[in-house]
Amino acid sequence: LNVPQVSKALLTHNRFPFLLLQGHPVRPSHLWQLNRTWVFQGHGASLQPQTMLLDEGHERLYVGAKNTLFSLSLDHVNSHHRETQWASTESQIEECLMKGRGNLECANYIKVLQQYNQTHLLVCGTGAFNPICGLVRVGHTGKDRLFALQEDSIMSGKGRCPFDPNSPCTSTLSKLKLRIYNRDTPCARPNHYITSITCYHCFLCFTPDPLLKMFLPTEPKFVGSAVIPDNDDRDDDKVYFFFTEREMDVEGVNKAIYTRIGRVCANDQGGQRMLVNRWSSFLKTRLICSVAGQNGIDTHFDDLEDVFVLKNRDGKNPEIFGLFSTTSAVFKGYAVCVYNMDDIRAAFNGPFAFRERPEHHWTPYEDRVPYPRPGSCASKVNDGGLSSSKEFPDEVLRFVRSHPVMYRPVLPQHHRPVLLQTEPGRRKLTQIAVDRVQAQDGHYHVLYIGTDDAVVLKVITIYNKDTDTMEEVLLEELQVFKVVAVPIREIIISSKRQQLYVGSEMGVAQVRLHHCDLYGSECADCCLARDPYCAWDGLTCSRYYPAGVYTKRRFRRQDVRHGNAVQLCNGFQIEGDQWHKAEEKLVYGVESNSTLLECVPRSLHAKVVWFVQRERDKHEVRGDERVIMTSHGLLFLRVRSSDAGVYVCQTVEHGYVHTLLRITLHVLAGKRVDSVIHKANDGEDEKSIALCHSSVGSPPGPSISPRSLVPSSVPGPQPRLWYKEFLQLIGYGDAQTFEEYCERVWCSDKKRKKAKRKYVPSVGEKRVKGRAEENSHRAPRHTLDT
Repeated sequence: LNVPQVSKALLTHNRFPFLLLQGHPVRPSHLWQLNRTWVFQGHGASLQPQTMLLDEGHERLYVGAKNTLFSLSLDHVNSHHRETQWASTESQIEECLMKGRGNLECANYIKVLQQYNQTHLLVCGTGAFNPICGLVRVGHTGKDRLFALQEDSIMSGKGRCPFDPNSPCTSTLSKLKLRIYNRDTPCARPNHYITSITCYHCFLCFTPDPLLKMFLPTEPKFVGSAVIPDNDDRDDDKVYFFFTEREMDVEGVNKAIYTRIGRVCANDQGGQRMLVNRWSSFLKTRLICSVAGQNGIDTHFDDLEDVFVLKNRDGKNPEIFGLFSTTSAVFKGYAVCVYNMDDIRAAFNGPFAFRERPEHHWTPYEDRVPYPRPGSCASKVNDGGLSSSKEFPDEVLRFVRSHPVMYRPVLPQHHRPVLLQTEPGRRKLTQIAVDRVQAQDGHYHVLYIGTDDAVVLKVITIYNKDTDTMEEVLLEELQVFKVVAVPIREIIISSKRQQLYVGSEMGVAQVRLHHCDLYGSECADCCLARDPYCAWDGLTCSRYYPAGVYTKRRFRRQDVRHGNAVQLCNGFQIEGDQWHKAEEKLVYGVESNSTLLECVPRSLHAKVVWFVQRERDKHEVRGDERVIMTSHGLLFLRVRSSDAGVYVCQTVEHGYVHTLLRITLHVLAGKRVDSVIHKANDGEDEKSIALCHSSVGSPPGPSISPRSLVPSSVPGPQPRLWYKEFLQLIGYGDAQTFEEYCERVWCSDKKRKKAKRKYVPSVGEKRVKGRAEENSHRAPRHTLDT
C-alpha cells in the first residue's frame, strides 16, 4: 500500500473529535508501518509504567514500572536498555496482605523519579503500601553502563510517595540546604540537602485545626508541579502545583470539583511556634477554563486531567497548558486552556478571599494584611530582613493559615480555550505535551494529546486577533500502539531530538515529531497540510528550517496561518494540466449491479466533487437515491448503460482544486455476462471457474460467442484455458499479463514471495513479463465490479 493508505477498518471508523478542526490532516496511520516509531515492551508482559523522566544529558529515558526501573536509549528505546529490579520483600508483601490488600497492590510501583545530581536519581516506590525511597547510580555520562540501586541509601518514603499505586502523585526537587524535621511526619522534608515537595500528602499539613477544613483540599488529585522563579534571587523561587479538590457549593448541598493552582516557597521550613513542620507559605487559587454561553451562563471544564509547563529561555515566564474535562454526568467534553505567568502572579499578589461560613459566598478580604505579606518567601527581594521562614511573626503565620485562598481566579489567554472537544461518545483525552515551533509566518504551539485508545492527536491552534476567534487545525492522528484500547498515560517531548516518548501499560513508544513525506509529493499538498514543521522546498515536502539554517534550500513555501496553496503553488499545478495528468483507472460495471468508483482523498477536510465527461459534454455529478456520494467514492446502487463515461474526482480545499483521479467506466450488458457465465458452468465443476473477480485489462476486445468459452469435451486431462477467452470479453486476451496483474494486485507480499520461489519462468516467459512491465508504466489501472 502507498503511504498513507490504511486498512478499510480504520477508514470506516474515523473518529475526529474536534468541533472546529480545519486544515489538511492525513488519515490515521500505523506508525510502526512507516518506520516512524519504536516500542519498548519490557519482557513482553504488561509494562505498567508509572512515571518517566527524560535525561538528555545522559541521553537516557528512565521509566519507573512495577518492581522494575528501566533505562532506555533516547535514540531507539527498544535497543540497548538497562534495568534494575526493586521488588517488595517477602516480609513486606506478607505484611501488606495481612492489611487486606490484594496481591497486585502489594508490589513496589515506582511513582517518583527525580534527577538527584549528575550521577544519581532519587527514586521512590509504594513498597507494598509502605513507601520507600532510594538512590540509583547512573554514572557521569550516557556511555557509562552504571545503573544500579544503592542498597545503603534506602529510606522511608512516607510523605514523598503515595501508599496506593492508583493514587496520582507529583513531585519536584529544589536543591537547597535544609535541616531535617521528623521524617515520619506527613509533610517531612527528606535530608541529603534537598527539599522534596510531594503533593500527595500536602493536604495533611493543614488538618490539625478542624475549624479550617473549609479551606483545605478535600479528596485532592494532584496532577503536576514545577519550580518557577520570579527573579534572579534563588531564595525567592516558588513551587507551583496543580490539583483538583472537592468543595461544598454555596447551598451546602453538593460537592463541586474545582481545579486549583497552589504555591509554596521552595525554601519554606515551616514556622517556629506555629505551623511547625508544615508549609508556612501555602496559597491557592482557582484555575478557570470555560466557554461563554448565552445569558451569561458559562460552560466550565473543572476537572484537570493533565498539565504541561512550556518553559522559555530564562525559565521565569513559561506558558501553562491545562487539559480539562467536564464534571457533568450528562455532558462530557474536553478543553485545553493556556495561562500566562503574569496572570498567575497577579492572582497571588491580589486580595485574599474571605467568608464567614461555608454556605456564604467568597468576598475579598478588606481588613489589614500583616507584614511581611503572608505567602511571601524569606528572601532579600522582599525587604523583610528575614533569612528563614522560622523568623516570620506569628501574626503572619496565623493569617496564612486562616486565609490560604486568593479571591481572584486565574483566567486563560483570550478568556477561552484554545481547543475544544464537546461531541458526545468521543474518545477520552488523557495527556498533553506541547512543542513551540518556528515557522515562516511566526511561532506556533504544536499540541500532542494522548487518548484512551492508544492515539496521539497532533494539533495546532491559531488565534485570529482581528476576529477574536480561535482556529484548531488537526495535523495528524497517530496510532501509536497496536492495541487500540490502551490509554496513553504519559507523554514526554524532546524538542532537541524532535522525538515524542509515549507511555502506556503496553510499553513505551518513541515517535518522530514530524514526517513531512506523509503529506505527499506536491506543492499544494505540502502547503495545505499547514504543518509548521514542514515546507515545500521546490522538490519535496521536507523539514522547515528558519533563515540561516541550511541556507542552500532557499526556495521554501509555507503558509501555516492560511494554507493558501493557490497563491503559494501558482505555476506548479495548472488545472488544465491536472485534468489530463491525473491518475487513470478503468472500471467495468455490470448492468443493474452495484459499482463503486473509489476515490479517497488524503486530507480529511477536503471537499470531493465528481464530474462526468461524455464526448465534449462535462457536468457535475449530483447524488440521488441511485447514485450515492460516500466517503470512499461514488457508489452506483444499480448501474445503467447510460452511466458509461469518464468520471473525474476532484478535491477542493482552501480554494485549491486538485484532480485526483480519472476513471473510465464501461458498463457490460447484464444478459450477455449472465449468458457467458451460464454457458461456462454447463458440465463444469464450480472449482474450475478460476475467475479473478475484480481485475481487468485494456478496453473491451471483439465479441466472442459463448460456445467458444466452454471447455473441450475430449476425454482425458485438458488444460483449462477457456477462461482466457472469457477475458477477451473485458479486454484481457493476454492471459500471462492478466495473471501477473492479479498476482500484483490481490496477492499479499508473503504469498507472492512464496509463489516466486516455487515458479521459475522460462526465457520466453521472461520476455513477455519484461514487455508487460514496460507497458505497465503507460497503462491505466483497472477494476471490475460485479
